[in-house]
Amino acid sequence: MNVLILHGPNLNLLGEREPHIYGRATFAELDARISARATELGMAIRSYQSNHEGSLIDFLQAERKWAHGVLINAAALTHTSWALHDALTAVALPFVEVHLSDVSKREAWRQFSVFEGNRTAVFAGRGVDSYLEGLAFLAGLD
Repeated sequence: MNVLILHGPNLNLLGEREPHIYGRATFAELDARISARATELGMAIRSYQSNHEGSLIDFLQAERKWAHGVLINAAALTHTSWALHDALTAVALPFVEVHLSDVSKREAWRQFSVFEGNRTAVFAGRGVDSYLEGLAFLAGLD
């Protein structure tokens, strides 16, 4: 199974950005753990991080024919980006939403996701393990 990993704004600052919320793992460590788990699951991945909504959409559209699924942490775009919602709908791939923190226990605005109703599943509040559980879930769809 081929999976696109999309990381949204500010995730490149993991390990230094609010470690009490997002953990101490750096972005490089997160990507390495995702890659190792994907290998264990027999998956091929292509990972991309951007602080720009349009760049995430461009990557998704460019890689859509290679992919069988998407794992996405859209970060703050989760709560605002109808354009990203529409792009995920347009490519018609199963996608799993993930979050490092438990967004259901944070600010009210973080508790809303534009992907609700379209996402295949959501994993949140378990740090890096949210991503790893999301990958395993996608592997089970294959």
